[in-house]
Amino acid sequence: MIAAVIIITLIGVVVFSQIKETSGPALIGQDQDSLPKSVIIPLDEDNPIKVGVLHSLSGTMAISETSVVDATLLAIDEINERGGLLGRKVVPVVVDGQSDWPTFAAEAERLIVEEEVSVIFGGWTSASRKTMKPVFEEYNHLLFYPVQYEGLEQSPNIVYTGAAPNQQVLPAIDWAFENLGTKFFLVGSDYVFPRSANEIMKERITELGGEILGEEYRVLGDRNFVEIVDKIAKTKPDVILNTINGDSNLGFFNELRKKGINSETIPTISFSIAEDEIRHLGAGIMSGDYAAWNYFQSIDLPENKVFVQNFKNKYGPHRVTDDPMEAGYIGVYLFAKAVEKGGSDDVNAIREAVKGITFAAPEGIVGVDPKKQHLSKAVRIGQILEDGQFKIVYSTEEPIHPIPYPNYRSEQEWHEFLDALYNGWGQSWSNPR
Repeated sequence: MIAAVIIITLIGVVVFSQIKETSGPALIGQDQDSLPKSVIIPLDEDNPIKVGVLHSLSGTMAISETSVVDATLLAIDEINERGGLLGRKVVPVVVDGQSDWPTFAAEAERLIVEEEVSVIFGGWTSASRKTMKPVFEEYNHLLFYPVQYEGLEQSPNIVYTGAAPNQQVLPAIDWAFENLGTKFFLVGSDYVFPRSANEIMKERITELGGEILGEEYRVLGDRNFVEIVDKIAKTKPDVILNTINGDSNLGFFNELRKKGINSETIPTISFSIAEDEIRHLGAGIMSGDYAAWNYFQSIDLPENKVFVQNFKNKYGPHRVTDDPMEAGYIGVYLFAKAVEKGGSDDVNAIREAVKGITFAAPEGIVGVDPKKQHLSKAVRIGQILEDGQFKIVYSTEEPIHPIPYPNYRSEQEWHEFLDALYNGWGQSWSNPR
C-alpha cells in the first residue's frame, strides 16, 4: 500500500510563504479505499540516483546515529516504492563515520569524488558537520544535516533540517523560567555544540535575570560524572541544562540518581536525549525529566501516525522514532521534492529547487527558508514518561522561523567565539584531551 500512499508526496510544491497544507508521506485526508490497492511502477535501475548516507555506526555516537540511518533508508524505500525519482531508483551508499570527525570529512570526499553521489545525508555532532563543511564547499556539493545544533553558521552547501537556537535551546530557557526556576547548572560534552549552545543559553539567562551556578564539561565518551554531580548537589540549582551527547548520558544520569537527584528535587532539561536514546539508556533513570525538541513520537498528527507505523513495520514493533530520525526522514523528502521540482539530480539544480519547499512532515508543516536553508519548525518540550515516551507539556501554535545567529552578538563576534574554541583545541572542533 505504501506505493499508492506515497505517490502524491512530491506533487504540488509550494512557496515558503504558503505554509498551510501540502500532502505528506501518506496522503493524509485522502479516501484510502478509493486508491488502487497496488501500483507497480518500473524503475530505471541501470541509471540510479546515488545518495550518500554518512553517520556513526560505531563508537560513542552510534547509540544516536544508527537509528537516523534507519529512518533515512525508510524514506528512500518509500520513494522507490512510489516510482523513484524521475523514473530512476534512488540507491543509498551507507558509510560509517566511526564517531571520528576526520573520518567524516574523508568519507564525505570519497562519496562525492568516487561514488559521485547527488547529495549526502549525514552527521550528528557539530564537530562532524564543521569538519565536513569545507569539503562540501570545496566541491560545491550539498549536505542534508538532520540534527538540532548551536546555529552560528549558514552555508549554501548545507540544508539544516534540525533546530536553530531559537527553535530549541532559547524557548526551553523561557519555559524553564516560567515553570521550574531561575537558577541553572549547565553540563555538556566538550565540543563545539555544547560550548556554543551554553554560551547562547547563558546570554538568555542573564537577560532574564537568572543565575548560573555552574558550567562543566566532559569529553565525548566519558562516563565519569562524580565530580560534576557533587558540584550540582552542593550548589542546588533549580534546573540542570544538559547538552551531553551519546552514551555519556548513562554515566551522568546514573550518578545523579546515586546522589539522590531526580526530577522532583532538581529537574533536568536535555537537548540531545530523545526516545531512541532512552530506549538504550533506560527510561527508569530519566522519567520525570524533560527534553526540548521539535518532534516527539507522541505527536497526535495523522502524518506522524503513518510515519511511526511504517517505521515499526519495517524495523519491528519495539522500535521508536525521535526528532533527529524524523529530521533525517524529512531531509530525504525535501531532496526528492527538489529533484522533481528541478527535473534533475544535479546538485546545483537541487540546491536551487529546495529553496522555499514545504512538506507536511510527521512533526507538522515545515518549510525551507530560501535564504538561510534552515527549516521553519514548531517548538515542543516533553516530559519523559516511565514507558520512554514523552508527554508534551509545551508546543508553539505555529512554525517558528529560524534565526541561526542569536542577536546577542554580531555574526563577526560569534565567529570570533567559534575561532577561539577551534584554535584552543588545536584546530579541532572538539576537545582532544
